[in-house]
Amino acid sequence: MGNLLYVIAVILVIAWAISYFGGYYTGGIIHILLVIAIIAILLRVIRSAA
Repeated sequence: MGNLLYVIAVILVIAWAISYFGGYYTGGIIHILLVIAIIAILLRVIRSAA
């Protein structure tokens, strides 16, 4: 389950980067998803370091 969450988080970050740097407007929801993705990545890194 944790691995799946990590994969989804990485996909969301990539989608955000494409929409941000590509100039496409995706609305405010992508920023909320980005925050969730970053939190998931940070939790993964913290858990693997401990």
